[in-house]
Amino acid sequence: MADLLIVDDESNIRSHFASYVRTLGHGTELAASAEEALAALARRPFDIVFTDVRMAGMDGLALLKEIKRRAPETVVVLMTAYATVADAVEAMRAGAYDYLVKPFGLDQVRLVVERALELQSLRRENRRLHLAVDEPVLLTPASAAMQRALATAERVAASDATVLLTGESGTGKTVLARQIHAWSTRRHAPFVTIACTTLAEHLLESELFGHVKGAFTGALKNKPGRVEAAEGGTLFLDEVGELPLELQAKLLRFLEEHRFERVGGTTTAHVDARVIAATNRDLDAEVAAGRVREDLYFRLNVVGIHLPALRERPEDLPALIDHILGVFAARHGRAAVRLSPEARTVLESYRWPGNVRELINALERGLVLCTSNEITVDDLPDRLLAPVPARGVAVAAPSTSPPEAGESLEELERRRIAQVLADSTTLDEAAARLGINTTTLWRKRKRYGFD
Repeated sequence: MADLLIVDDESNIRSHFASYVRTLGHGTELAASAEEALAALARRPFDIVFTDVRMAGMDGLALLKEIKRRAPETVVVLMTAYATVADAVEAMRAGAYDYLVKPFGLDQVRLVVERALELQSLRRENRRLHLAVDEPVLLTPASAAMQRALATAERVAASDATVLLTGESGTGKTVLARQIHAWSTRRHAPFVTIACTTLAEHLLESELFGHVKGAFTGALKNKPGRVEAAEGGTLFLDEVGELPLELQAKLLRFLEEHRFERVGGTTTAHVDARVIAATNRDLDAEVAAGRVREDLYFRLNVVGIHLPALRERPEDLPALIDHILGVFAARHGRAAVRLSPEARTVLESYRWPGNVRELINALERGLVLCTSNEITVDDLPDRLLAPVPARGVAVAAPSTSPPEAGESLEELERRRIAQVLADSTTLDEAAARLGINTTTLWRKRKRYGFD
């Protein structure tokens, strides 16, 4: 059964159309104008929208363009008694699925609905396969801490509240942000990510809020930012704790008012976008150190969700291993690959400082290098093979001295980075060992005075 929205300013057409569609087993909602249709779409999604072209106020073509902007997956069929080739071409270019000329038979309606639903089914299956092969997924966790995190995420998804995801690098904050978006009423609108660590500070403001022509050297034309691209959807700020103080004030204003100006511009823009932020830093400590504004922290942390490190939820590891192996077998065109008992013991005993991201990399390496349908210890990265006791016993990495009494997380991180940098020949190697990207390590090195 599908949900259809029928938009026409003639009541008899709406009622006859709806009566027939209901005999096919589908649900319907009626709208007498484009404005009513947009209000209905704001309340809930529809699989197919049938809309008249000529209506008072906003016409059907303008409605089509607005629907495609807000919910690009929605199938839109235009209806008109005044068809021209030019109108049909314009409709198809704007994203219409079909173009019905009045008067049309009910069999035509049935065929259009059947074909449109088949298209929807194919799109969903394509997305499912894409996610299975290319994207990490949230498995049903066995650990209580992860269960609480997912339960909170599912509850908050129905609102527009700002969410702050915390946890070490590689724990799955980006995956959870995408899932919150997918659970929300904004799921048909864009999910836009900006990584606050990957751009130079002078470019970050332009990337977020856009700029006008001539705002700075190289600004040859107006350029919208990621905030505008997230209209109607979700803006995900990854590693928000790395934002420079100057930009934090502008972000705070956007969080409070949903208003901003492009760099170099004077026109105020309004964007309806839900914000999810993530950080691997202790923001309480960052506020105390004066590196993060306290008012911004409280505005971001309306609903805080902490993702535990992989070493803190060892009961989730077996299912994660099996799922990731299945994903990489499909991606690389391999038959089912299993772990040898010895290799599985190594994986389940390791502390995983890089968390799920490090686990993914280790398993992909093992699958690519193994010469049979079994991954052995020899196929795993060397760093996993140091002698380790049984799972559950804390182990320090060979090059890491134990934390000193009273040592803060920041001091521990500084010491760990210094040790890894000293033991690595390149910045890329050090970043891989730490489970972070090279740009993040470059900034941390600068932050701690290791230049």
